[in-house]
Amino acid sequence: MNLTGKIAILTGVSKGIGRATAEALLAKGAIVAGWGRSAPEGLQHERFQFFECDVRDEVAVQEAYVNTRRELGAEIHVLVNNAGLGISGEVDGFSSDDWKLMFDTNVHGMFFCTKAVLPQMKQQQEGHIINISSIAGTTGIEKMAGYCATKFAVRGFSQSLYKEVRNDGIKVTCFYPGSTQTNFFDDIPGTEANDSMMRPEDIADTIIYALETPFNFHLVDIEMRPCSRKNK
Repeated sequence: MNLTGKIAILTGVSKGIGRATAEALLAKGAIVAGWGRSAPEGLQHERFQFFECDVRDEVAVQEAYVNTRRELGAEIHVLVNNAGLGISGEVDGFSSDDWKLMFDTNVHGMFFCTKAVLPQMKQQQEGHIINISSIAGTTGIEKMAGYCATKFAVRGFSQSLYKEVRNDGIKVTCFYPGSTQTNFFDDIPGTEANDSMMRPEDIADTIIYALETPFNFHLVDIEMRPCSRKNK
C-alpha cells in the first residue's frame, strides 16, 4: 500500500511504539488519527489529529470513529491496535480488577476498534489492520500470566481474523515485539528499559514495511527480538 494520503487510525498514540508509529506514518505521507486518553506531547503536524478515546469503552470507540471520518475522510485504510498495558503478579495474589483492566484494554479494546473499521474496509475492498501482541503472546512468563493471557488472545484473534477478511482485500498482521525501550517496564518490578532493548522506532519502521507490502501478499506474524542482551 502506498501510504500517501491514506487515513490511519492509531490507538495508544501518546507514548512509545504508538508515538513512534504516528511519526513514521506521517513521514510516509499518511493522515493519522491518534486515539488515546491523552494526546502525545509536542506532536504537531497538519496531517495529525488527536481524538480522545478510551478503547475500553465501545461507545467512546464508536464516537471516535464517527468523528474521525467526519474530520478526516470516510475511507479508513489502516488501523493499528497498539493500546495496551501490562501488570505483573502471582496468580493467587493477583487483583481481579487489574486482570479485568488488562483484558478490557488489550483484548476488548482491540475488538471494539476492529469491529468499528471493518464495514468500511470491506466496502472499499482495501485495508490493513496491525495488532500489537508481544513475545508474551507466544510463551508463558512467570508472574505475567494475566498479561500473557491477553497477548495470546491477540494472537488468536489476529490469526482468525486474517482468514475471515482476506477475500475482502483486508490484510491483518500481528506483531510480537520482545523487550523494547518504552514506559511498559515502569510497572514491572526488577526490569528497567535499557539500551540493549529495541527502540520504539524499530517497531514503527517494521510496521511501515508491513503496510507497504504489495497487494498480492501480506505478512501474517512478525516476531521481533533484540539482537543481543548485552551492550556492545
